[in-house]
Amino acid sequence: MNTNQKLYEGKAKILYATDDADIILSVFKDDATAFNAQKRGTIRGKGEVNCAISTHLFRLLEAEGVRTHWIDTPSPTTMRVRTVTIVPLEVVVRNIAAGSLCRQTGLPVGTPLSPPLVEFYYKNDDLGDPLLTSDRIRILNLAAPSQVEQLQTLALQINNILTKFFDQCGITLVDFKLEFGLDGKQSLLLADEISPDTCRLWDQAETDPERRVMDKDRFRHDLGDVEGAYQRVLARVLGAPLRSPSASEV
Repeated sequence: MNTNQKLYEGKAKILYATDDADIILSVFKDDATAFNAQKRGTIRGKGEVNCAISTHLFRLLEAEGVRTHWIDTPSPTTMRVRTVTIVPLEVVVRNIAAGSLCRQTGLPVGTPLSPPLVEFYYKNDDLGDPLLTSDRIRILNLAAPSQVEQLQTLALQINNILTKFFDQCGITLVDFKLEFGLDGKQSLLLADEISPDTCRLWDQAETDPERRVMDKDRFRHDLGDVEGAYQRVLARVLGAPLRSPSASEV
């Protein structure tokens, strides 16, 4: 495998080979897409911001016992990550009703969900990333039942850690998307990124439905100040302690 050979270019990142087959470079881009890439644009500095936020959150999760593909971050827009085979499922955790959940169910935006809702979507752009049931996952042979159960357990564990962390930042973690991959030993690792691109984040100091938005919904719905919102998330994330509070502290 040739070093610097481009392996894949997606909507938000480019993957390059290294001289070690077990390690690849993930380079974050400023490109932005929404509505299954029907809307395209650029968010200035997004690649650097999302790389920094994801690095901080991967370090947090690793410290809390969650295995990730992250190794280190050698430049502002580049991560070295472990090579994994991505499980073709997007795992979405919802703490508060928003987005497609409200459109599909009629739930009012802002409805608390207790316990959190975990959903699985088929990672397939051609099909529009449809919502899947456990039986559909089985029929499509996308993951074994034991893996689906493990994905749900991991997603809820990650949600518990991130919800507490973001609360320290004065941010409400509304919902977020996770992707997982299998390493050479067939162990599940958290992959991709965790950033304002993949999370809905609301500023706890704001009550206005538009002003509180600190994530890619600002781009999706033309709310303006997209770059500023991403920068504010970064500042708060980097300013918070790199640990989540223990049960006795919450």
